[in-house]
Amino acid sequence: MTEIRPFRATRYTERAGPLSDLVTQPYDKITPEMQQAYLARSPYNAVRIELGPARPGDNATDNVYTRAAGYLRDWIGRGILARDAEPAFYPYFQEFAHPETGERLTRKGFIALGPVVDYSEGIVFRHEQTLTGPKKDRLELLRATRAHLGQIFMLYADPEGAVDRLLEEAAREAPIGEAADEFETVHRLWRIARPELISEIRQRMASKRLLIADGHHRYETALQFARENPDLEAARWVMMTLVNMHSPGLTILATHRLVSGLAPGRIRRLIEQAGARFRLEELESLEELRRRWDSPAPELVRIGLALREPEKFFLLEAPRAPGLVDVGFLHQELLGLLLGIGEEDIREQRYLSYVRELEAAVRRLDRGDADLAFLLEPARIEQVAEVAFSGGVMPQKSTDFYPKLLSGLTIYRLEDGL
Repeated sequence: MTEIRPFRATRYTERAGPLSDLVTQPYDKITPEMQQAYLARSPYNAVRIELGPARPGDNATDNVYTRAAGYLRDWIGRGILARDAEPAFYPYFQEFAHPETGERLTRKGFIALGPVVDYSEGIVFRHEQTLTGPKKDRLELLRATRAHLGQIFMLYADPEGAVDRLLEEAAREAPIGEAADEFETVHRLWRIARPELISEIRQRMASKRLLIADGHHRYETALQFARENPDLEAARWVMMTLVNMHSPGLTILATHRLVSGLAPGRIRRLIEQAGARFRLEELESLEELRRRWDSPAPELVRIGLALREPEKFFLLEAPRAPGLVDVGFLHQELLGLLLGIGEEDIREQRYLSYVRELEAAVRRLDRGDADLAFLLEPARIEQVAEVAFSGGVMPQKSTDFYPKLLSGLTIYRLEDGL
C-alpha cells in the first residue's frame, strides 16, 4: 500500500516579489551562468539555498551549506517565506513547447509527501543508477538545512486519468502561484485543502506503485538521511510531484553521451569492432540520422555515432532483445565491452559527459570538448516502466523528462513536522 500525505508547505509570500524571480531549475541543471542570473534576479532567489556560490574562505563552519541554512532561517524570520495554515495537496501544471517539435503541451501533477522507503519494499522503484558526487553534495545540504526545496518527480499508472480529473477540478480556480522560466515554460500551482478531496486522492493513490522519473540522487539522499535520523518521523517523508505516466503531456528526451580521454587509436578500433559485430552504416550528415530515426523501428536498437576527427557520422543497428533499451545496449556493448569503460568509471564520472540536444553534442565535438558522441533516440515510458517494475535499472542519465520541476515553489521543512 502506498501512503501519500498532504502537508503545510512553506512558500514565498508577496513580500518576496514576483515568483518568477524567486524559483530555480533543479540543482543539477543550474549552469554557472544560470546561477549568476538567479543571484542577480532577487536577493531571495532560491538558488542561494539550492546551489549557493562557493567563496574562497569557505571552511567547516561557513560554507555553501551553512549559508543555505542561514538564508532559510532568515527568510522565514523576515516573512519572506511562510508556512501554509492547513495541510494540502498542491496541483502543479506545466505548460510548455516540446523543444524539438514545438508542440504546446501541458503536464499535470500534484505535490505531496511520499514515503522514504527502501526499494526492496516494492513501493518506490528506480529506473537509473546514481552517481557518487551528487549524493554527497545533496546529503550535506539536507543535513544543514533539514529541508527539501525541490520535489522528487514520481510517476504512477492511472490509465483512466481519475486523479487527473480531480486535479483539473481544482485548477478551475485561480492559481496560488505562477512563474515563467528561462525555457518559456509556465508553471502554475493550486492548493487542495478540502478533506473529502484529499481523502479521495489518497484512496486512489493507495494501490499505485511509484516510479522515480527524476530525482534518484535526492531520493537516495533522503533515504540515507532517514537512516541517520531514525527517531525523526518527518525524515521518513519526502516532497514529491506525482504525475500520471499516461498523461499526454509526459515528454522524454534523449541524453547523448560524449566520450573523451581515450588512448590514441581507440576510436578507430571501436569503429572496426562495431562494424564486425553489428550493422554499421556511414551517413552523410546529422540530418540523415534524423531522417532515419523519423521512421520508427521498435525491433531495432539504433544508435548514432559522431566522430570529431575525422568528422564522420554512423548509424549502428542491432536486433532488440526483449526488455532491452538503447542506452542499456550502449553501456553494455559499446562502452563496456568495446571501450572498456566500466560502471565504476561512470559512477566516478570518468570519460563520459552528457548533453541533451543533437546539435549541442556536435558543437561540443567541434570545440574539441570530446572525441566521440553516442547519439540516442528517446526511451519510451513503456520501456522505462518495464525495466523498473521488473527490478532492473538503466544506466545513469538514461532519460531526460522535460520540463524540469522548479525548486522553491514549495518547501518541506523537517523541523516543522508533519
